[in-house]
Formats: sequence, C-alpha cells, structure tokens
Amino acid sequence: MPTPRLHGYSGLLRLIWPFVLVVALLALLSMGSINVLSAMRAYVAGESLWSKGQKDAIQALGIYLDTRDPAAYARYREAMSVPEGDRIARLTLDTAKPDFAAAERGLLAGGNSPADIPGMIWLFRTFRNISYMDRAISVWALGDQHLAQLDTVARSVRSAAEQGTLDAAAIRRARSELDRINNALTPIERKFSNTLGEASQAIRNVLYYSNFGAALVLILLAVWRTRRHMAERDRLEGALQASEERLQLAVSGSHYGVWDWDIPANLVYLSPQYRALFGFPGQHDQLDFDAVFARVHPEDQATVRAAMASHFADNSVYETEFRLRTADDCYRWYHAHGQASRDGTGIPQRMAGTFEDVTERKRMEAALQAEQERALVTLASIGDAVLTTDTQGSISYMNPAAEVLLGVRHATGLRFSTTCHLIDEARNEQEFDPVGQVLAGESADTEGRNLWLIRKDGSETAVRLVAAPMHDEAGHIAGAALAFHDMTRERQFVAHLSWQASHDELTGLVNRREFEQRLGRLLAERPQRVIHHALLFLDLDQFKLVNDTSGHASGDELLRQVCSTLQRHLRVDDTLARLGGDEFGVILQGCRLEPATRIAETLREAIETLHFAWGGQPFNISVSIGLVALDDTPYTLEDSMRAADVACYMAKEKGRNRVQHYQPGDAEITVRYGEMEWVQRIHRALEEHRFCLYAQDIVALAEPDHRHVELLLRLINDDGSVVPPSAFIPAAERYNLMPLLDRWVVRTALASMRQQPETLICSINLSGASIGDDAFLEFVCTQLQDSGVEASHVCFEITETTAIANLNRATLFIHALKARGCRFSLDDFGAGMSSFAYLKHLPVDYLKIDGAFVKGMVNDASDRAMVEAINHIGHVMGKRTIAEFVENEAILTTTREIGIDYAQGYALCRPQPFSLPDAAATPLHTERGKDAVS
Repeated sequence: MPTPRLHGYSGLLRLIWPFVLVVALLALLSMGSINVLSAMRAYVAGESLWSKGQKDAIQALGIYLDTRDPAAYARYREAMSVPEGDRIARLTLDTAKPDFAAAERGLLAGGNSPADIPGMIWLFRTFRNISYMDRAISVWALGDQHLAQLDTVARSVRSAAEQGTLDAAAIRRARSELDRINNALTPIERKFSNTLGEASQAIRNVLYYSNFGAALVLILLAVWRTRRHMAERDRLEGALQASEERLQLAVSGSHYGVWDWDIPANLVYLSPQYRALFGFPGQHDQLDFDAVFARVHPEDQATVRAAMASHFADNSVYETEFRLRTADDCYRWYHAHGQASRDGTGIPQRMAGTFEDVTERKRMEAALQAEQERALVTLASIGDAVLTTDTQGSISYMNPAAEVLLGVRHATGLRFSTTCHLIDEARNEQEFDPVGQVLAGESADTEGRNLWLIRKDGSETAVRLVAAPMHDEAGHIAGAALAFHDMTRERQFVAHLSWQASHDELTGLVNRREFEQRLGRLLAERPQRVIHHALLFLDLDQFKLVNDTSGHASGDELLRQVCSTLQRHLRVDDTLARLGGDEFGVILQGCRLEPATRIAETLREAIETLHFAWGGQPFNISVSIGLVALDDTPYTLEDSMRAADVACYMAKEKGRNRVQHYQPGDAEITVRYGEMEWVQRIHRALEEHRFCLYAQDIVALAEPDHRHVELLLRLINDDGSVVPPSAFIPAAERYNLMPLLDRWVVRTALASMRQQPETLICSINLSGASIGDDAFLEFVCTQLQDSGVEASHVCFEITETTAIANLNRATLFIHALKARGCRFSLDDFGAGMSSFAYLKHLPVDYLKIDGAFVKGMVNDASDRAMVEAINHIGHVMGKRTIAEFVENEAILTTTREIGIDYAQGYALCRPQPFSLPDAAATPLHTERGKDAVS
C-alpha cells in the first residue's frame, strides 16, 4: 500500500503531466526557433561581410585600373577571399555527401564567427529546400555568378596589365563592366537580406502562434482538469461550490469581466481587475448593486433596466451594451451578457455573467459610419458618374452625376444594359459590355479607350470608363463598380488646343510649326510626284518703327491688316503663315518660278500700297521677300527655310521693298549662307564649352614693371583644330552675337585671372555692340565684384571706330569702370578719320597704334611719320603707346627708336593658351599665321 507521500506525488503527477508535456514541447519548439533565428542572424551577418568584401574588391580593382599598383590587386584578391570562401562553403554543402570540414573552412574564410558556423551548416542542410532558404540560396548563387564575372574581369585586367596591353579603351570597358556588376549585385544583396528577414519574420510568427496554441491547449487542459476536479469534489461545502461556479464562469476568457449579482441581498461581485478600474476598494468584497449601477451612463440606464426586466419576465437572452464611468471619470463602452437562476417558484435569486470592454470596437464602428457617410457625400458631390451593380447586373447605387449622365432617375433595380449602351469608338462601333466582363471575372480593359455612351433616347456622350469588381468577405465577386468621366469638355478643349497649336492667335494664320509640317509633306512627295512649288519668306520693313512710335497695339493691328491684304492676293491652295514677329511665310503649291515671281511682286505691291494709320499718323509700309523655287533641287526642310531666310536678308541689304530670288550659285548669298551657318556653330560651341582664350604678351620696351597680355578668343573645332576669330567674328557681328561672346570672354577671363600672378594685367577686347548694351556695364561690374580680381589688373580694349561711333556711350562706359580702377586701351588708333579730334574726350590709358602703320613704317616714311605723331600726341596727353603687329626685328628696332612704350607681335612672342575649354580633349598647339593675333 503506497504511503501518503507517494500517493500525493503520484496524484500531483497525474494532475500536471499534460501541462508538463505541453510546456516541454513548447520549450523544445522555442529552443529550435532560437537556433534557427541565431543561424539566420549569422547568415545576415555573413551577407554583410560578403557585401563588404564585394564592394572592397570592386574599389580595389578600380584603384588598380588607375594605378596598376600590385598592392591594389593584392587587396582585391584579399577582399575577394571573403565571398570566395562563402561560395566554396555553399557548393560543398549543396552536394549529396558534403565535406563539413571544407564547408567550415570556407565559412571561416568568409569571416563568419566560429561559434556561428555549426548553426549555419545545420540550417543550410536542414532547410535547404524549404521556401525561404531555397530562395535565399538561389539569390546567393546568382550573386556568386556576378562575382565570377567580376573575377574574370579582374584576371583579364591583370593579364592585360602584365602584358602591357591595358589601354584606355580596355580600362573604359573594364570600368563599364565593374559598374554593371556593382549595379547588378546591389539589388541581389538587398534581396538576400530581405529573404532572410522574411524567413526570420515567418519563424517569429510560427513561434508566436505555437506559443499561442500551447497557451490555448493549457487553457483547455485547465478547463478539462478543473471540471474533473470539480466533479470529484461535489461533496464540498456550499461556499466552496459557489466559488467553483464563479471560477467556471470566469474561464470563458481572461479579457472578460465577471459579475455575480445576489438579487435578494442586492449585492454584486465584480472581477478584481474591474473593481480597480471602476475605483472600488478591495478584491473580493461584494458591492452594493445600486452603487455599481450608478456608474452606468444616465442615457443608458433605462436600456439596461429594460433588458433585465425582459430577461426576468420571459427568460430571454440578457445581452446589452452600455457605458460605464471608470475611476478617472471617463466613460467606456461595455458589452454585457448574463443568465439568471430562479428558485422553485420561478423568482430570480441570482444572476451572473460577463462583460467585455468594446470601446475600441465602438470607436471603429463610429469611424466606419463616418467614413461611409463621407464616401456617400463624396460620391454625391463629385463630377464623375459612379454606379454599382449586383451579381445579376442590376444597378444597386447611382450618384447624382450618374443619374444626369444616363438620363434616368431612381434606376436602382434596373439592369444596366437597359439604361444605356457603350460603343467603342476605335473598334468599328463594336458594342462594349463592361459589366458582363467584370462579373465574368474578366478584365474590362477600359484603359485609354474612347467610348460613346448612348442613352435610351438616342443621345450620346463621349466618356472614359473605369470598371472594377467588388468582392465579398470570401473573395467572391459581389458586383461591379463603374466610374464614367464625361469627356465632352475635354474633347472641346483638345480641339481648341489643337487649333491653337497650329495657328497664330493674333492673326488666325497657321503658325511656324504647322507651316513647316505642310512644307515638309510637300518636300517628301517630290520623289513620287513631279510638281513645282515655291516658298516665300516675307519680312516687314518698317514694323519696328510702328511698334516704337505707336505701341504694340498699333503693331498688332498692322499685322492683322497685312495678313488680310496678303490673303486677298493668294490662291485658294496657297498657305500663308505667320512665322514669328513681323515675318510671314507662303507656300505656293504647283507654282513655277515665273508665276511665283509675279505673285511675290503682287504681294510686295499690295503691302506697299497699304494705307495704314494709327492715332491720325500715317505710316509707309513695305516688305522684303525672299523667293525659293522648290523644283528639282533636293532641298530639305531646314535648307528650304534657310534659303528663303537668306534671300529675304539679301533683299533687305539691297534696299528693302524688293523680291530676291534665291540662286544657289550666287556669291553674295553663299557668303550670307556661310554666316548663318556660323551662327549655329557659335551657339553650339558655347553650349559645348569649345571656346577658349589665348594670351599674347604686350612687352614693355623700357624697364618692365609688370607683365601685360592681351586675351584673344579662339574656337576649338570638332576635330580639335583651332579656329581664328576672323572666321566667325563677322557672322557674330552681323547677327548680334558679340554681346554674348563678350560676356563669355569677360566671365572666363576673370575666372582664369584668379589663378594667375597678382601682377598680371590682362587686356580684354570689347565690341561696339556690348558698349551700346545698357545691361553690359552692370554685368561687368557684377563679374568684377564676384571674381575678386583687382580692377587695376583689368584693361578693356575698344577700337577707335567703335568709340567714335558711340562716343557718348563709350565715354560713360569708360568713366564708370575707371572709377572702379579698370584701365582702358584704344585699339587700332589712327585708322579713323578724326582720331586726334576725339582723343581728348576718351580717358584711356593706352593708345594702340593701328598695325597697318606699324607694319609699313620701316619702308614707308609717311607711315613712320604717322606712328611718330601718334606716339608724340599720346605722350603729351599722358597716355602710353603700344605698337601692334611687330613681326620682325626691323620693326622692333624702329619701334624702339621712335620711343614707343610697348610692343606686341610675333617678333616678341606668339599667342599661348590662357584658358582651355572644358570639352577640349586634345592638346592645343602654339598658333601660326597672321590670324593668330586677331
């Protein structure tokens, strides 16, 4: 017979063994999960080392490409040993009979902690073909493939370097391959980490749900064991039995509160946690029912009493929701459920139940209701038509916009197909059934489709449609939702925009874009159709005078009258366009040269006889016309427009109010054509940074006190050759590009001077157009201030003819910059008719004697006399003199004899690069020839 102690132990063991088993299983699961997570962490850490090794390897290989340093290549090999070790480990573990020692050595070479390696090997072998691990290893293998490509590049570079064949092209290819591999590896590394992170999260979820399941099993076991224990102790006292009943009610869930009301005594028991929440002292003491009921919200007390009375009367289910005031004087919502017990006469004696805090649910219900209300209000107020259908295609909801669009009201319950029809505009008016497609589980394919909605009365509207299915909680299609957008206004707007895109708003003529499209189509038809056409380019001669004299309103009215006049003298098939400003274009279709010339003369005469007056003031209007016959010459659109422009320009140069026929062999036109080409080349050179500055020394013939140079503008051709200014300056002057070039020179010169010795004086040439530009003076002052260059080291050169032509402006310009400390030089002095007369008005520091006199003074007495006179007058007026074009020793000797202060020319030095363009990839050589000093 067992002793009482043994009996107690065996009874305890019988009581707790299910719990011990569940806890043991839970502990084993937890330890396994921890081991997996630890191994996952080790793989994440290994991935960081793998990624760092890859990055370091690419960086070291890049350094090796730059330096050929063997140490850099050694660092590359060292960095590659980390991912290489990991690769060896992966390949070893992926075999049927892996060499675990080799795998361990590989992982050690990959920088992994020795303590983590057993777990990493176990995880690899155990979960190799499991979802997340399989994906991670596949990503790992993909990364190793790219690293193999990287190693191939490295070995190729190393071999080429050792053989001396690693040229610039090979380096560029290697760098391009490195960039490609690096860009390919970055998302792979991220994908590997993300996959392991997902696996870790999945394991955490498994652990969470396992713990939850174990807890649930423990609860169920507790219920089961408790019920058995209660059955065995049914002979215990009534007090113990009542306590057991309360416990049985409480196990329905720990988040529920338990209440037990002794009705005759009017006392109630509350769960301890809720006693504290409501502010009642004690743990197990019964409370006065009326005191507890007083905490029910006044608005809910009648509801609670009615539910109790109904339950007492007919034993219906007692279930209600109400608000209770907590200890902090806040009301929270509770859901109560209870059951009353009765005596032999049916009178309720006791009532017990549970209550649950549903405040958050109530808040969510209120938010959902508010959201539904907002959705309904939004749908009712938006301009798009929205409707929904059920699974039978019957309308279940329509917003007001849908009622207006479909032309029906109260359509709920009607089948959508009976209210309207949809026609696809692009598919031969094929009827379109979006509701049927959506309900059948197909895509409605409404993206970008232009549809016509046809109502029951036959009226139609252009619409765009979005159709999508609605799903129930089980994921089944519960209906269709359709949103229609009325495209009527958009189509009207697009039509208007289309007209605006091809027409000039002021005159109503086609614009340049439409004109060039029509001309391009005609030119494209010439190989198939032998039809003669002509192109006219018209430019009003006095338009600026009208604008400046009477304002832009008068100019606009003149353009409208000119447009009307031109249209009256053109044929029906001809195209008249406003190309911009006061320029017009005409396409004469099917018109040979002779009738085209007559039409052009007719248009010229019509404009000449146009009587235009504004504000009582008459204006004489004329037009210059360029004519191009588009016959057998293979003109492109660009060539045609340029030829007409050149011809019009020649008409203006020959006196305006004339028709100029473009002939490709005309010498004058060829020159103008070349200048127009230079305009594009100049703009392109500015954009591509292909201008640069050269410097030529201005040498002091007496004791030099500082270095003085003149900065000379050069253009770098596409082939790297240097283009002298004589090739492009005439075009720049004719087409008003000199201010643009002067600004570039000033800005570049001042930026370069910051890197030069402080004693250097630089002379910068300025054009007459810049001197006459009101904004240029402000630009120069701003550049001087921003550059930090000492103003006394800057000397601006202006030609004598420029200064005399703009004397007042030149004088103001010189005074303003001399006040800041700048110097001035008067270039080509002596070339003008009145040089000495104007000299006293120009406060310059240097006189640069015209090179024509300097070159001839050795053999021509008059040239020498002119040079001596200029030198003498300059010294009398306190100015220093400079002789330019000093090209040989004879001229230099004569210059010294005369007593000129400075000399400049090939006899002293040739121009040298001062600042090079960013885009210049080839070295610039010292210039040769006369143009080098221009």
